Amino acid sequence: MNDNLHQLRCFGCGARISGSEAQPDFRCAQCGDLFEVDYPGWSQRQSHDRPNPGALKWLWRERRCSSEALDHSGVWRFRELLPILDNFGNAVTLREGNTPLYSLPRAAKALGIDQLFAKHQGMNPTGSFKDTGMTAALSVAKERGFEWVACASTGNTSAAMAAYAARAGLRSLVLIPEGKIAWGKLSQAMDYGAVTCQLKTDFDGCLRLLTQIVREAPICLLNSVNPYRLEGQKTPAFEIAEAFDWTVPDHLIVPGGNLGNSSALGKGFRELRELGLVARMPRISVIQAEGANPLVRSFAANHGASMEPMEAHTRATAIRIGNPASWRKAARVVQDTGGWCLDVSEAEIAIAKAELGTEGLGCEPASAVTLAGLKKLRAQGHVATGETVVLVLTGHTLKDADYTIDFHRGTLLRDEEAAGFEPQIDRLRRNAITVEATPAAVLAAVKGSAG
Repeated sequence: MNDNLHQLRCFGCGARISGSEAQPDFRCAQCGDLFEVDYPGWSQRQSHDRPNPGALKWLWRERRCSSEALDHSGVWRFRELLPILDNFGNAVTLREGNTPLYSLPRAAKALGIDQLFAKHQGMNPTGSFKDTGMTAALSVAKERGFEWVACASTGNTSAAMAAYAARAGLRSLVLIPEGKIAWGKLSQAMDYGAVTCQLKTDFDGCLRLLTQIVREAPICLLNSVNPYRLEGQKTPAFEIAEAFDWTVPDHLIVPGGNLGNSSALGKGFRELRELGLVARMPRISVIQAEGANPLVRSFAANHGASMEPMEAHTRATAIRIGNPASWRKAARVVQDTGGWCLDVSEAEIAIAKAELGTEGLGCEPASAVTLAGLKKLRAQGHVATGETVVLVLTGHTLKDADYTIDFHRGTLLRDEEAAGFEPQIDRLRRNAITVEATPAAVLAAVKGSAG
């Protein structure tokens, strides 16, 4: 490991260790908190380890036209800001990252916002933002000589880990909560060869069990408690800044599940600012589902000073997490950037997902909390007309096709959940209709839909 360039710093007590000294569960031996990757040389303005901002911008742009395999990755294209490997030849990549930044003209007009965009991480190789973190963490595991990697998952993590493990020639173990995962995600882990165990518990229970397992067996834990995961997941911040010619949006809105993604993006923007690549950070807000909102409750009770775990319930399975591991990091990002943390209902999520569909952009339900949350932030006066806002869409629409079908069939929401939202739901539903196989019947259906 390139320990001369990076260290692991405990987010709680500040203790520093080398990467090779990390415990199997990546918890601090002194206080039990999580680590984050730190680069001491970057704080020294005259250090030879400190990157040159102008040279980096030019280099990263040139790599977009490179024929080198590593340069095709939107993570390893920025490898000067990820000096976590001794040899970048050990990087395991599926050409992740470099995901599109789409404008959202209809949603912007409806909300009265001048500039609204979606950074669609669902356009990664396995269909979610987890690929950007997995390429980094699994590359580290490979370089350290692990033969097995493992994760607890609500779906996307397992798909990404299994794919990258297969690519690297490693074996993978997946623990999932029985009956609480979208089949589109579970099928990926199976197809990529993972040993998949469904447990009679929730995600948090799966993670607790896996923590015990990695203490007893030489298996590398690849959940977001692994600080190298967040190093890869910070790179969309670089892509966003680059897309705006090294300015940053006024507001970034992120779904909140295990809260590693908001933590990582905050770290990415912070490092860009500290290195002089951008002048400021965006406000970062975290949106959770009402039935899985421990961070929202934490802010309401004590402004993020402590958090009480809860039993999570939401159809947005990717964020059905009641005891998020990275909550302290996420709370700090929200506080330091002046963002907000709020929740949205099941109906608000379903409506926002369908509205994103009218833009030609599909996403999994958990991604849609960002648009639903933006509506509330706008209504509360937290987002001004002239601001630039970026929504982070974390997963592809085909991750949970049943959710979409159930919405358009009218079987997704219970009556009490849909109450008060019926006009919006009816306007957006597009169920398949059965007609006679004649031109007249089809044209009549077209005419009826236009009305």
